[in-house]
Amino acid sequence: MKKRSRSDNINVLILSAGRRVELISCFKRAKERLGIKGNIIAADASELAPALYFADINEVVPRISDSDGYIRAIVDICRNFKVSLVVPTIDTELILLSERRAEIEETGAKVLISEEKVTKICRDKTNTQIFLEEHGFLVPHMLSKEELSNPGSLQYPLFIKPKDGSSSINAFQVHNEEELEVYLKLIDNPMVQEYIEGTEFTIDAFLDFASRLITVVPRVRIATRSGEIAKGVIKKDRAIMDEVSRLMAALKPIGHITVQCKKTKKGIEFIEINPRFGGGAPMSIMAGADSCENLYRLLLGEELSYNERFRENLTFLRFDQSIMLNEEMKREYEYEGSYF
Repeated sequence: MKKRSRSDNINVLILSAGRRVELISCFKRAKERLGIKGNIIAADASELAPALYFADINEVVPRISDSDGYIRAIVDICRNFKVSLVVPTIDTELILLSERRAEIEETGAKVLISEEKVTKICRDKTNTQIFLEEHGFLVPHMLSKEELSNPGSLQYPLFIKPKDGSSSINAFQVHNEEELEVYLKLIDNPMVQEYIEGTEFTIDAFLDFASRLITVVPRVRIATRSGEIAKGVIKKDRAIMDEVSRLMAALKPIGHITVQCKKTKKGIEFIEINPRFGGGAPMSIMAGADSCENLYRLLLGEELSYNERFRENLTFLRFDQSIMLNEEMKREYEYEGSYF
């Protein structure tokens, strides 16, 4: 990877920008704080994606389902704007980017994506379950086909979700045999687990491009909306930090990683791993574990070391805000609200 200097333009491309206004703001603040030149470029398939209007440059690209068109558009943007770093933000683009990373990186850009084998472990929840079990981590019991063939004998509640799901879409607590029958018909490629009680945590981890761990930040999930944290508290929970550190050493991803787990009577039971910026990542960034600044420093060729220089017992409350567009789809007004 080419090392940059502070006199170079370091341009960052945020893919599937959607509603990721917070993340774009975090990259902008990190760039300004470090005195780095460059632009934040936001790309999305919809010209009405709000985050487009907070970036320095915005681009409308084909949908991810048009894989060839999507990759060609990313390559063109990288060449046209001399992009240094490409940042994915949604699950459905991860495997495609890991499979075709070389095409994009021929432009000189670095794609913030883990190795293909890592991505495939994380994107299929059955693969995640198997990986965690094989490496000695606690997970909710996953029901076999044999167990599901006799639903009357099962212990309820259970939990069902798609193996390749995202944003808690079609993820349900199952209270009885009748509900299980309905959900098994409704959900494609379902995965059924025991339902576990406990305090739910989301953990933001950051690893450098050699998979060396730099930060681990647990936060308690007080409230969620559409699968994303809406209210949370930063906690330096040593047991969770140590267990997630062990998980990162086994998995060896790169970049910002989002892990979900519950602290139960059995211990720390992992639910899923998302190898990308989660929607609540700005909480950890604002608490002091600044993955955006870390990425800029890595692009500058700096060596980073593990640290716990983030503040705990901070409560974050996320909310919506509106922007108004004129007829030419340009930003005419924005409400400059805070998201803390």
